[in-house]
Amino acid sequence: MIRILLIVIFCFVFLDNNSLYSNELYYKFHFSSDKYLQIGEELDYIVRYSFINLGEVKIRVKDRKEVNGRYYYNTIAYIDSYNGIPFVNLHQIYESKVNQNYYSDFFRGIVKGDELTSYTEYYFNYDNSQIRIKKGRFSPQQLWVDSTTTVGQQYHDGLSIFFYARMFSGKKNSITLPCFVNEQKVKTKINFYPEIIPVSIDNIDYEVECVRLDGEMDFISIFGLTGYFEGWFTNDEASIPIVANMKVLIGNITLELKSWKRAGWNPPKYKN
Repeated sequence: MIRILLIVIFCFVFLDNNSLYSNELYYKFHFSSDKYLQIGEELDYIVRYSFINLGEVKIRVKDRKEVNGRYYYNTIAYIDSYNGIPFVNLHQIYESKVNQNYYSDFFRGIVKGDELTSYTEYYFNYDNSQIRIKKGRFSPQQLWVDSTTTVGQQYHDGLSIFFYARMFSGKKNSITLPCFVNEQKVKTKINFYPEIIPVSIDNIDYEVECVRLDGEMDFISIFGLTGYFEGWFTNDEASIPIVANMKVLIGNITLELKSWKRAGWNPPKYKN
């Protein structure tokens, strides 16, 4: 069960806009935002279950590329359990090409096991209204699944949605978001709030100025994430998640910011 708790953290938040688009609109930005991502940004989080530190999640913005007038961010996240935790030996990598609409153009998930390392890849081809799905293993290489499914809108993977929510935080709105999880098309509702809230965490010695979101999933992901979740994001142009609470099948877990690297940035101090 502890293994499930650590895996689920990465699927935590956010899952994408519900509108249908014609092909020529796929890459237009459908809401205004004063937030922005920074190349080289590094965010490290501690995963806790009750008073137990299970491991860490590390999220990186590697670079930004432009192809045929469309740009996307190459992002990556690492999930690793701490040594010495009984029954846990978890190492996973998630990669996402996040397009300028903050949807996913490509997703890869890698699970490193004791006996084999497996992968799942989604290729989002919106111009052809298709998602290609590939699943297999490395060393020795073996392809298990190579199939396609049709789509009528853009989708998110578990990582691209993280960045979408950051760009939307602080706005008063509720959105029903389609996502592609476990080769299924599912939805989550997210509520965004503009009220400014002071938030305290262990690794920052002052109260941080934040805004809040919460939401509800009506499905169970493969990692057990389900039901209600909430998170607090810095009230500035970086919109960095400071802490999040979420529900899994056996209880609640917390994600808390441990360290960060973003040029010229520190968490904004709450002003009374």
